[in-house]
Amino acid sequence: MPEESAAPTTGTSTTSAPVATIATIGQYEGRSVTLRGWLYNSRESGKLLFPIFRDGTGTIQGVAHVKSVAPRVFEDLKNLTQESSVIVAGKVRADKRAPGGYELDVEDVAVVQRVPESDPYPITPKEHGVDFLMERRHLWVRSPRQSAILRIRAEIMRAAAEFFDSNGFIRTDPPILTPAACEGTSTLFPVDYFGDPAYLTQSGQLYIESTALALGKVYSFGPTFRAEKSKTRRHLTEFWMIEPEVAYCDLDGLMELAENHLSHIVQSVLRNRAAELETIGRDKSKLETIKPPFPRLRYDEAVERLNEAHKRGELEQPFEYGNDFGSPDETWLSAQYDRPVMVHRYPAEVKAFYMEPDPADPRWALCVDVLAPEGYGEIVGGSQRVSSFELLSRRIEQHHLPMEAFQWYLDLRRYGSVPHAGYGMGIERAVAWICGLEHVRETIPFARMLHRMYP
Repeated sequence: MPEESAAPTTGTSTTSAPVATIATIGQYEGRSVTLRGWLYNSRESGKLLFPIFRDGTGTIQGVAHVKSVAPRVFEDLKNLTQESSVIVAGKVRADKRAPGGYELDVEDVAVVQRVPESDPYPITPKEHGVDFLMERRHLWVRSPRQSAILRIRAEIMRAAAEFFDSNGFIRTDPPILTPAACEGTSTLFPVDYFGDPAYLTQSGQLYIESTALALGKVYSFGPTFRAEKSKTRRHLTEFWMIEPEVAYCDLDGLMELAENHLSHIVQSVLRNRAAELETIGRDKSKLETIKPPFPRLRYDEAVERLNEAHKRGELEQPFEYGNDFGSPDETWLSAQYDRPVMVHRYPAEVKAFYMEPDPADPRWALCVDVLAPEGYGEIVGGSQRVSSFELLSRRIEQHHLPMEAFQWYLDLRRYGSVPHAGYGMGIERAVAWICGLEHVRETIPFARMLHRMYP
């Protein structure tokens, strides 16, 4: 059982000193502040204690000499265990050697809850296996690296929405429960909806096509679900996606929108989360090049390059024309550029039923996949949508989808149909790329994967 909490002390150092956060502590140089947080780690050198505190915004090293603090304070600090919660007061002192540029000369401490030695915090500074850490994800997120990733994720999500909010887009939220799949039913999670079949959404696209024809420029932002039995480093069964949809927009306009959107996100992270990028060891020079224009590559050109790479021994398998790209193909293609590459005009037969065929040659779909550099693969997928009622009806039949479930979608072509286009960007894949992570499981607070539902 957790040890009984100690009451905060009533000394002036913990009651009158202003409450600060570690992220803003530089504003209080030379002054006493109160921090509310946890003991991250501690070391002792003779009569000196060096506790390291964290508060959710960062970490800071404290310094306490046996003669500079009350005996009770020194003993409380000396006996603190990892992840014990504390309220600490001290004077902020600039120190260029400190990671954040400041240290805290401890004056007082109140132990809120001390973690007992008999049941110590399980994640220690030593190395732990991934399975061990994922089983304790609820605690692993406290580590500096994981906390930094989550702060970067939050910045990516904030900037992703900010771009649309500041460019005349209206956020409209589609349903999570849907009567039919967006691209077929084989990879969705079925739900019994009061006796009728329903599915957890794999995309809000079809619904925001409706709101785009009402409002002009819209986007949705929410969780999506895919039941693919995939165990690759890029797949989750539950993830977040931001999806814009624009009336009177063609493929060229969509690609320009996507490159401006991605560039805005990356530059916002560089500007606002440089410290977190430093914490996780990300090479920021790889992100500084992410500015428009992005290179554009037709599908047939990409296939030609892949097969040339195979002949040179850079890829194990030749690429069969007409297929969709697999992970090795996307990885090789994206690794050829220092910024995202836009692969467009795929064969219509391998793409979704709602994609508009190229009027110059209907064998091609007016679609685009944006592949992140450094081998991170697809982060954006989008298309110009079919605007013809007759063609969309035929495509629904050809894909063996339930016509009755798509009558409302066909109404969008019956009444005031216009050319329109949109895309989806998976937040977790964007986080993996921007953070330079090996696996998507670290990009979300609690990953849901093929064999992962705990915690």
